[in-house]
Amino acid sequence: MKKLTGTLAIVLAVASLSFIGGDDKLDKFKADMGKQTKLGKEIRVPYTDVLSYYGYVKPGGAPDETRDGKKYYYLYIWIPAVAPEIGIRMASPVPSKMTPEKTDFVAADYTANSTDTKNYFDTWITLERADGVTSTADIATKGKTAKWNSYGSNDDSSEMPAQPSGSNYNSLMRITSETSNPLKSLVVGLYRVGFTTYKTGEVQGSFIAQVGAPVKLPGVGMAKTIDELSAQVAKK
Repeated sequence: MKKLTGTLAIVLAVASLSFIGGDDKLDKFKADMGKQTKLGKEIRVPYTDVLSYYGYVKPGGAPDETRDGKKYYYLYIWIPAVAPEIGIRMASPVPSKMTPEKTDFVAADYTANSTDTKNYFDTWITLERADGVTSTADIATKGKTAKWNSYGSNDDSSEMPAQPSGSNYNSLMRITSETSNPLKSLVVGLYRVGFTTYKTGEVQGSFIAQVGAPVKLPGVGMAKTIDELSAQVAKK
């Protein structure tokens, strides 16, 4: 198992940057690690590695799982190296001035419905890791039957832009690796972002999910299903 280390430099010029775009674009995704307060203002360093996934849930679409009366959907992630911190954030609908880049993961349903700006949902996210899946070969053989350990969840974040309703119902969470606790360590393995709505309602419309890390994670993958993820990382 390879451990990645790095020194995070605080760039003071970041303090002069203004928030980008409000509802039409996401600000740079920034880490907890290296956070400082200068002249009463919080300064964060942007994550070195950021994965973006553009997705779409059709109105009335079948969930991946129903839990506690709520419809849950999942995005699966392969993390190929130990990380000191992982950030997760989700916005729905996709901000109007954001379009996929070549390195982004884009669902076919998003491409087919990218003009739908009417449907969106009150995001609620969680991060979990599959127990015992420690190699790319394990993804297909063990991923579907593995026990999932939770790192936590988030409902509403004031750091995220407001939804068309004007409410700050988009989500963001940051997890710091706890090396003394195997269940809370960010080790090599299969992870998933679960998302649903906090209140009773439909998960529908476009969304962008981003996963950030303060170190480069070569070989990382992200997909809607375990089978898609297994095939994706096998090509890397």
